[in-house]
Amino acid sequence: MGLTFFDDRRLACDLHAAASRHTDPEQAAAGISRVIAPIVAHDALSLVGTDPATGPGLGSFSFWHQYDPALVRELVMHRHLGSEPQRSAAATLLRTPAVVLGAGTDRSSAPDPRMWDILAAYGASSELRLLLQDRHGVWGALGLLRCAGAAPFSQDDAQRAARLVPALPAALRRYATAGPLCPEVPPLSPGVITVGSDHRIKAVSPQARLWLDQWSAHAIPPWVPEVFLVSLSLVARAEARRRPGSIPLVCAPPAASGRWTTCQGQVLDADATGDVALVVQGATWDLVLPSLCAWYRITPRERDVVTQLRTGASVKQIARRLDLSAYTVNDHLKAVFRKTGADGRDELGAALTR
Repeated sequence: MGLTFFDDRRLACDLHAAASRHTDPEQAAAGISRVIAPIVAHDALSLVGTDPATGPGLGSFSFWHQYDPALVRELVMHRHLGSEPQRSAAATLLRTPAVVLGAGTDRSSAPDPRMWDILAAYGASSELRLLLQDRHGVWGALGLLRCAGAAPFSQDDAQRAARLVPALPAALRRYATAGPLCPEVPPLSPGVITVGSDHRIKAVSPQARLWLDQWSAHAIPPWVPEVFLVSLSLVARAEARRRPGSIPLVCAPPAASGRWTTCQGQVLDADATGDVALVVQGATWDLVLPSLCAWYRITPRERDVVTQLRTGASVKQIARRLDLSAYTVNDHLKAVFRKTGADGRDELGAALTR
């Protein structure tokens, strides 16, 4: 079947409506699946939103429909531990927007041959992965799965899926920025989760348990945070080997769990083979500001002005420090308040510090 006309704006609206209609992420994912099914038929769907400010490696929030949690964990482990870097699906996605994995391709020339075995073990014939990227960065990834017995994804399917790229990033950004800017839930102290050398959660501090409970209260399935935390620990190990001292960061917007949330991973030994500590906490100005600017499309000059708010500077002081007029500073602030929905500098500051 050839490509047909796409109304990108209408599709983005439909996708956002599906994502926002239900408070239960599983029901929202089912709605997203129904919107995409007429364009690319599938049996299971994953939609992961990633933060352009921190890179495409880890998701900030996600929607899952009919994916076996055990398969998701297997895919995560394979991505970080089992694939050949030069042939991995992730590497292929950076060169082309969509890639088909599994029985629908020639195994000898497949981007990731091991994927054949993994998918077959879980009753799937093929998987289609789509990178959601525009000139502003990478906003996430779409995964579609077909079960064994169904026709594997074709290159025509991949081309049709690629046409979703303008609409899906727009829908993800709208979803991430549609909710209240300030926390809707009580403040929590930072918590620590330890992942062992066997890549399983080893210990959870009482404070971290409260974070997990809060995520559960937002109807996030328990297996999703577990897979996310293990994935972050694997990234922390890889980063520590490449760049000693590196601490990967994930920043999730309030739409995910009711508040800006950050999670950082740090290895606890020199060779990155032992335990990994994951620190979960609320917003801190330095960690959240880049992500807030990315999601809300705040310009570099507007960000300079927002940065000055942290010091409690007045408009005149900000103008002097940035060599701007007070009128220009006020214009920048009005633009930031309009984009974020903040009532003023106090609410914006609260969003970045709680």
